[in-house]
Amino acid sequence: MVRLVTLSCVALLLTPWAALGQEGRVQRGRVFAQTNCAQCHAIGRFGDSPIPEAPPFRTLHLRYPVDDLAEAFAEGITTGHPTMPQFQLDPAQINDLIAYLRSVQR
Repeated sequence: MVRLVTLSCVALLLTPWAALGQEGRVQRGRVFAQTNCAQCHAIGRFGDSPIPEAPPFRTLHLRYPVDDLAEAFAEGITTGHPTMPQFQLDPAQINDLIAYLRSVQR
């Protein structure tokens, strides 16, 4: 019983840290998107993409399951709109960008 109470207390104490960690990922993903993607894509919840062929990030889930984009980010995106540069992300950048993409989906 004492162990169960202890584990419950630890879980309650760690929950805010997990939420803060997720918020940090979202923020880092937003910075990455602003730096690398915003010149072509609308990266927020509103607005049009500067390049019409570049889909707004908030609608990516209509084209692709957002979580499935992690593999494309790891291997290097070679498709997309005609002017999209090829780039490859490291695992931390992938987690951050996926967290951000999830946060802006409508």
